[in-house]
Amino acid sequence: MANILEVRALSKSFGAIQVANAVSFGVVEGEILGIIGPNGAGKTTLFGMLAGQVEASAGQILFRGEDITALPPQDRARRGIARTYQVPRPFGQMTVFDNLRVAAHFAGGLHGADATEWIERALAATGLTRYAETLAGRLPLLVRKRHELARALAMRPKLLLIDEVAAGLTEQEVEEFIALVRRLRDMGISVVWIEHVIRTMLVATDRLMALAGGEVLALGVPQQVMTMPEVKRVYLGS
Repeated sequence: MANILEVRALSKSFGAIQVANAVSFGVVEGEILGIIGPNGAGKTTLFGMLAGQVEASAGQILFRGEDITALPPQDRARRGIARTYQVPRPFGQMTVFDNLRVAAHFAGGLHGADATEWIERALAATGLTRYAETLAGRLPLLVRKRHELARALAMRPKLLLIDEVAAGLTEQEVEEFIALVRRLRDMGISVVWIEHVIRTMLVATDRLMALAGGEVLALGVPQQVMTMPEVKRVYLGS
């Protein structure tokens, strides 16, 4: 299948500090690509560049064949790129449903009955239908993380960037989240997933990319990537 996303020699510097150095990779349509790396590897900066919140110093980002490198976040969202955050950021005094309506309207370009239909689909996909009228600020941790994902789904994405949802969850909750992410394929969504929990990445992803020092160390089948000496040395300290 064709690549939905192509990243070509993407770099970012903050003054003399290089946080991304000629990062190149592609994401196949319908794929779940995992990204691992130690703190400071450049993972969050990479997501910021993909979503348009961080301006790249050099390189190119192609989405569905279009060069989006210079586009602002709202235009990327309208084209089908959505992201979640490690720390959920809901509008706490708004209901779960209304949080999703904001995303569907401003990022997904949906209105009226079309917006309601898509929101209900996102709620059902994430198991949040019964929380629709609950204030988002009152949700427990796992449900709040599901809500973060549901808000991203309300944007009608073709590519979803997931940032460390497994942090703080129990093993059972992680399993539930893996099953949920896999179901996104049925909605026609490709996924790039940053995570520190290696076991999650081994069982949940189709391919795995290891970053260190802002550079790609390895990219390939998850089990093979984790056996590479340079990945063990940098990421596992062995």
